[in-house]
Amino acid sequence: MTAVKHMPLFDEVQVGDSLPSFETPPISRLALALYCGASGDHNPIHVDSDFAKSAGLPDVFAHGMLSMAWLGRLLTHWVTQPAIRTFSVRFLSITHVGESITCTGKVVEKFEQGGERCVRLEVSTTSQGGQVKLAGEAVVVLA
Repeated sequence: MTAVKHMPLFDEVQVGDSLPSFETPPISRLALALYCGASGDHNPIHVDSDFAKSAGLPDVFAHGMLSMAWLGRLLTHWVTQPAIRTFSVRFLSITHVGESITCTGKVVEKFEQGGERCVRLEVSTTSQGGQVKLAGEAVVVLA
């Protein structure tokens, strides 16, 4: 993925347009450990297999906020960070070690608010098996 080269213009974007999607590599234990260090979230359920199994889970799983960060990357490869006005998600299911995640977004509304021309986006992460892991929305400003 590369940084934004050309932000879309409000008049160019239509309801139903898709953002360029991307797929993560399979989630590894190393990625989870690195995210623990970067985020400061050291909950052992994400890195300690014995702890996860003692809690009745088959194994460790990814932080929900890691998946949200991937959706943030989806947004910031379409618009610059200052253009993002709101961004929220619902955590729907656990993201397991070994899963590859596809991040997608689509324009669902165009509107003006407070003198800004905005688009509302639906965003989501989905496993290679088709299970939605996170679903949410963002509002971004376009010129």
